[in-house]
Amino acid sequence: MSNKKLFNVIDPIVFWVSAIIAIAFIVWGWAAPDSMNSAVNSIQGFLLSNFGWSYLLGASFFLVFVIVVAFSKYGDIKLGKDGEKPEFTTLTWFAMLFSAGMGIGLVFWSIAEPMWHYVDPPMGLEPGVMLSMRTTFFHWGLHPWAIFVVVGLALAYFQFRKGLPALISSTLQPILGDKGLNGPIAKGVDILAVFATLFGVATSLGLGATQITQGLSYVYGIPDGITTILVVIAVITVLFTVSAVTGIHRGIRYLSNINITLAVLFILFFLVIGPTKFILNLFTESIGVYFQNILHMSFWSDTVDQTGWLGGWTVFYWAWWIAWAPFVGGFIARISRGRTIREFLMGVLFAPVLMSFFWLSSFGGAAFYAELFGSGGIAESATGNAATALFVTLSHYPMAALMSTLATIMIATFFITSADSATYVLGMLTSKGDLEPIASLRIFWGTVNGAIAAVLLVIGGLGALQTASIASAFPFMIVMFFMSYALVKALRQEFEGNVYVGSKANVYAGGKAVK
Repeated sequence: MSNKKLFNVIDPIVFWVSAIIAIAFIVWGWAAPDSMNSAVNSIQGFLLSNFGWSYLLGASFFLVFVIVVAFSKYGDIKLGKDGEKPEFTTLTWFAMLFSAGMGIGLVFWSIAEPMWHYVDPPMGLEPGVMLSMRTTFFHWGLHPWAIFVVVGLALAYFQFRKGLPALISSTLQPILGDKGLNGPIAKGVDILAVFATLFGVATSLGLGATQITQGLSYVYGIPDGITTILVVIAVITVLFTVSAVTGIHRGIRYLSNINITLAVLFILFFLVIGPTKFILNLFTESIGVYFQNILHMSFWSDTVDQTGWLGGWTVFYWAWWIAWAPFVGGFIARISRGRTIREFLMGVLFAPVLMSFFWLSSFGGAAFYAELFGSGGIAESATGNAATALFVTLSHYPMAALMSTLATIMIATFFITSADSATYVLGMLTSKGDLEPIASLRIFWGTVNGAIAAVLLVIGGLGALQTASIASAFPFMIVMFFMSYALVKALRQEFEGNVYVGSKANVYAGGKAVK
C-alpha cells in the first residue's frame, strides 16, 4: 500500500497525534527507563490514593446498566437494518468473543490467581479454596464483560443502525451533534481510545510473553531472562500483525476457532485425567459463593485497613478491562452486526462468563487438588513467579511434556488473537472508522503495540504493565459514562418514533424504520 494511499485514508489529527505520542513514549522508555518508571508509578499512586473508589462504582454501574437495557423495551431493536442477518454463525461468534475478550490474561491467571488468593487472602479473611475461587470469579465474571458490552453495544448501534463511522466519538453523537463529531472533543476522545487500547493490550502482551518464556524454559530449558522475553515479543508481534493484515474472515477467525479447540482440549484433559468430581463440585459451589458475595465484593474498598490489596487486584482488573474496552468493544461490535440488542447483551454478557467460570474451575480445580491432596508446590510457585503456575500444575499430571508444549502453543494463539484484534481496531480508530483498515496501518500499530509492551517490561516488569493500565483507563471510564447516557438518549428517540438527530437519520416508530 502506497504512502499516498495511507495519507488519504487516515484521520490526520487522530493518527499523527497518537503516533507521535506513542513513539515518544517508546523512545523515552528505552532512553531513560528510570525516569519513566518513576513517572508512571507517581501517576498510579495518585489515582489509587484518590480515585480507587471510582473504579469500583464505575464497574458496578456498567453491570447494572447493561442488565437493565437487556430486559428493557429496547431489546428487540436490531444492530443493523431491519431483517438483516448476523454475519457469523453463533459458534464462531462465541469463539471470537471469548478469544478477544479474555485471551491471554485468562490463561496466565487461571491457576496463579486462585493460588495467590489462597496464600494471601483478601478482605482480612481466613484463607480457603472457596474464598480464592469466588474472588477469581469476581475478577473474570460479569463486571469485565459488562464493561465490554457498554462500548460494544454503543459502537454497534451507532455504526450499523445509524450509519455513523466506527469510532468511539460516534457514540457521543446525541450529545455532540453532527458538527461536534469533527470537533476537538471528538478527536480527543478517539485519541484517548487509542492510548487506552495501546496500554491495555501492552499489559496482555507482557503477560503472554512472560508465560511463553516460562513454558520454553520449563519444557526446553531455554533461559527465561529479559532477552528471551523480548525475542518472544518480537516474534509474536510479527505473527499477530500478519494475522491482522489477513483480516477478520481469515486469520482472526481461524485462530479464534483454534483457541476454542485448544481451550476445550485442556478442559477435557483436566476433567478426564484429573479430579473430575472435585472440579465439577468446585465449579458448582464457586458459582454459588460468587453470586452470594457479589454485592459485597463489588463495593469493598478496604476503607480501614488500607492493605493495598485492592489496588493490586480489583482496581487493577477494572482498569485493565476499561483499557481493553475500546478495542474489545470495537471488535465485538464489528462481528455482531445483524443481532438484536437483547441477543447481543445476553450473548456477550453471559456465554463468555460461563465459559470463563468453567475454565477457571477446571484449571484451578486441578491445581488445588494437586496442592491439597498431592505433592503440592503450586501455591509457592504461583506466588514466586505467576507465569510458572500452569506448567508446575501440568507436571503433576500424565503427559506433562506434551501438555506443556500444547499449553505454550495455546498461550501463543491467545496472545496473537488478542493482539491482532487490537491492531485491527487501532487501524479503524485512526482511519475515520474504516471497517477494513489498510494493511500498512495495521502493520504500523502492530509494531507499536509490541514496542510498548517491550518498554514496559524493561522498565518495571508486571508492575509497570499494571500501572500503565490503571493510568490510561481512568479518563476513558469518564467517557463511558457519557456513552451510556448518549445510547439511552438515542434508543429512547428511536423507540418513541422521534426523528433521530444524526445526519443519516431515518424516522423510527416502535423500533422499526419508516422511510
